Amino acid sequence: MAAFVFALLILSITGASSATWCICKDGVGDAVLQKTLDYACGAGADCNPIHSNGPCFNPNTVRAHCNYAVNSYFQRKGQALGSCDFAGTAIVSPSDPSFAGCAFPSSVRLIGLVEGALHNPCLS
Repeated sequence: MAAFVFALLILSITGASSATWCICKDGVGDAVLQKTLDYACGAGADCNPIHSNGPCFNPNTVRAHCNYAVNSYFQRKGQALGSCDFAGTAIVSPSDPSFAGCAFPSSVRLIGLVEGALHNPCLS
């Protein structure tokens, strides 16, 4: 599965030079980030990968989970204008926040592929 996710990451980087992600801003406290995380997860983000047995659970920090949740929301909303603001707690970034074992989708077309790989035990 890791090879499959890695291949998707390479495709997302080489296939779309304007790839963007949504991440939580530095300097925002954990209590505010938790509210952002809760909102994103309740408003349509796929937060299953950041649950305790999910591939993106570690590092188990509010900031890391917030980053995954706001990006999932942003991608599911088609990167629509304003969908990466979260009352000023998030920002669009050209830098891929993915890390080993946890791929952050960079477009609507890739979100289904990445989430399918993360949730499909047959691909692991």
